[in-house]
Amino acid sequence: MFKFLKKKEAKPINENLYAVASGKLIAISEVNDSVFSQKMMGDGFAVIPENGDIYSPIIGQVISIFQTKHAVGLQMNNGLEILLHMGIDTVELKGAPFDIKVTEGDYVTQETLIAKVNLNAILAANKGTEMVVIITNMDQLKKFELSKVGHVGAGELIGKAEA
Repeated sequence: MFKFLKKKEAKPINENLYAVASGKLIAISEVNDSVFSQKMMGDGFAVIPENGDIYSPIIGQVISIFQTKHAVGLQMNNGLEILLHMGIDTVELKGAPFDIKVTEGDYVTQETLIAKVNLNAILAANKGTEMVVIITNMDQLKKFELSKVGHVGAGELIGKAEA
């Protein structure tokens, strides 16, 4: 009774970034696509995955899933918007290699499986398998840092994005 009088529980601010897959973490400037490597969409990082299990890079919420399933929009509790772009030029594959495991509105953590990706199908189409993570609302970003590059495990803490 009178639930409307109760204060909404504030979600804790977690500004950590996590590896989306086990594999090789690289700086965004090393991604083999000029739109990403020149930071035209924003700053971030990428993981060249060892397998097709792709996890959330943040603790936050799913705000959009692209119709072609190659990208998922997420939002951190601090307001930063994150684009998880799965592969390079994979929009042309019309969703075939992607099995999305979340829906819009879902609350996610670094342990949430976002998608199962058929990496062999991406490679067979001569596309890159880099899983690119981009902070798209750079005007809100105060500080971005990667604390690790090289081999990472899925869900491993790899940096921070402060708003």
